[in-house]
Amino acid sequence: MQFNLTAKTIYLRLLTEDDAEFVCQLRGDDKLNTFISKTDVDIEVQRQWIKSYKSREQNQEEYYFIICRVDDNRPVGTVRLYDFKEEPKSFCWGSWILNDNKTKYAAVESALLVYEMGFDKLGFEQSHYDVRKGNQKVHDFHLRMGAQKVTEDKQNIYYIFPKQRYELNKAQYAKFLN
Repeated sequence: MQFNLTAKTIYLRLLTEDDAEFVCQLRGDDKLNTFISKTDVDIEVQRQWIKSYKSREQNQEEYYFIICRVDDNRPVGTVRLYDFKEEPKSFCWGSWILNDNKTKYAAVESALLVYEMGFDKLGFEQSHYDVRKGNQKVHDFHLRMGAQKVTEDKQNIYYIFPKQRYELNKAQYAKFLN
């Protein structure tokens, strides 16, 4: 399945085995991995994980994207949609990492593209996700975008984001989209 997910300065493309080294670089960077789950940064282990992921992608159970710059096609990050639920019809997103080569508005643009994928392409009615406590920049970002805090535990704060808010954001942030 192919998707056209492009904003002004970035686009999303589906992860391939050739991205294993890039993913390991991101996930192994101590500046970028503070608030994400730890993973093996062995390239061959990552390549094997991607092989198994591709069957979940084929079954439309999960989508893992590389975030790339429009101007030079350089990869600058990752983001993943997963944990698809039927009631309420909801998707989770995470594995969201952007490196120093990102564009100025890559965070806003990639979030808008994630919601375009989840709501417009896949037909979900809301998104659910968790953010590690202490990751204040990401908490503030999600709250500015209109996320609603649902609950928290010792490690995370849990949010939902309704499709209606995405529709408002599409109009508000139209300058970031094509």
